[in-house]
Amino acid sequence: MAVYWRADRLLRPRTVLPIRPIRADDGWCDDVSHRRYNRPVQLPFAAGHETMRRTDGLYDIVVELDWNRTPAVRGRGSAIFLHLAKPGFPPTQGCVAVSLETMRLILPHLRPSTRFIVRHP
Repeated sequence: MAVYWRADRLLRPRTVLPIRPIRADDGWCDDVSHRRYNRPVQLPFAAGHETMRRTDGLYDIVVELDWNRTPAVRGRGSAIFLHLAKPGFPPTQGCVAVSLETMRLILPHLRPSTRFIVRHP
């Protein structure tokens, strides 16, 4: 589990988890056929990927929840992030989203041993 944040937008969040600022060239590979699948990558990146430095603010703070990481199994799904929610809390594309206030409240309590159980209603 690791935390990434937009240092250009927010102060460093309080957490004991590994943390680093999101750089302009940070991405996340979501191409199941690529050897870097479900891993951080440096942009530009030719295979399918997400840009971590989003303009919409959803990734201003991101907790990578270690889903399907060690080892990454193709077809088991890409990373599940805990990230900031859009106004009105519409569904995400497979992640968990919370308000900035909730993120700031729970981050100091997360530990590397913390386990999330994600259930779809």
